[in-house]
Amino acid sequence: MFTSPLFFIFVAFLIISWAVSSRLKSKFKAYSKIPINGNLSGKDVAEMMLRQNGLHNIQVVCVQGQLSDHYNPTTRTVNLSQDVYHGRSVASAAVAAHECGHAVQHANSYSFLEFRSALVPLQSISANILNFIFIAMMLGAFSLPNIFSYDLALQIIIACYSIFTLFAFVTLPVEIDASRRALVWLNTAGITHQSTHGKAKDALKWAAYTYVVAALSALVTLIYYIMIYTNRD
Repeated sequence: MFTSPLFFIFVAFLIISWAVSSRLKSKFKAYSKIPINGNLSGKDVAEMMLRQNGLHNIQVVCVQGQLSDHYNPTTRTVNLSQDVYHGRSVASAAVAAHECGHAVQHANSYSFLEFRSALVPLQSISANILNFIFIAMMLGAFSLPNIFSYDLALQIIIACYSIFTLFAFVTLPVEIDASRRALVWLNTAGITHQSTHGKAKDALKWAAYTYVVAALSALVTLIYYIMIYTNRD
């Protein structure tokens, strides 16, 4: 299986994922040096966007990590990494507005966001099952077919990766739509102007590429295990 074309495609996606992630960090670093109108911080931008969209019950908080920004619909919080929360740049404004775009989606019951949220528990369960399966495989549990057969293990792996793949592809329209909402608001609110709007768009474009690569990688991994299962004889 390590000589199949699909395996090399899988490895290629790992390399592409690393390259896109590195490019995103490079873009963020460059655009973090470009100020925006009003010298607003990411926190200021997020609070302004939420307020102008009538969302007064959502808190903007600072979290640890780099590019760890996310919106949590359960706690109704926009979580911004330290660089974004305190930053006063095009990059900080773009990321903060993007996460608020998810809050607006939530408030408007955006269908793809609701579908993705419904898949979160299934994805979490699938991840735990996969961890058990792979640990069991390393311990040689499948050498005892009466306890747990190799075929059954592959079937479970395929089922889990099917959920991962579905989640990854549902995530794409959610992220693209959040960026679209962010860019429209940044422009209409006067946060970005002619010389900075393109940079905000470019930053969010590279962020979106990471999700595209993740979705395609999940699909390739799923196909990889399906081929192992169908060719196991």
